[in-house]
Amino acid sequence: MDVEKKRQQEKETVAEIIAIYCRAHHGRREGLCPQCESLARYAEARIAACPRMAVKSFCSVCPVHCYAPARRQEIQAVMRYGGPRMLFHHPLMTLRHMMLGWQTRLGRVAFFRHWRQSNRSVKAK
Repeated sequence: MDVEKKRQQEKETVAEIIAIYCRAHHGRREGLCPQCESLARYAEARIAACPRMAVKSFCSVCPVHCYAPARRQEIQAVMRYGGPRMLFHHPLMTLRHMMLGWQTRLGRVAFFRHWRQSNRSVKAK
């Protein structure tokens, strides 16, 4: 997948999760409250500057923590609430997000299988 396309999809997904959280916790029907708007802008800036977008699946499993500790706690709370509810609000976006995780994991598994097999063939010689 193209890195910029992946980056744009991640921005859209995070924005939708924040919107779900804001509607439920802050009662906003349209738009975001100032606190959630600030978090959405911060998350978008972090995603735009992500140095590992080509190889990572989700921010939560990335070894580089781009978010400040306080903001990380905020986004974790939002993700814990909004993530599971994405399946009901945006099922296709959720499935695409899940597929990205599976592809990343399967790609790692295939890489390590290939690596182990190549090392075994070297040792056998």
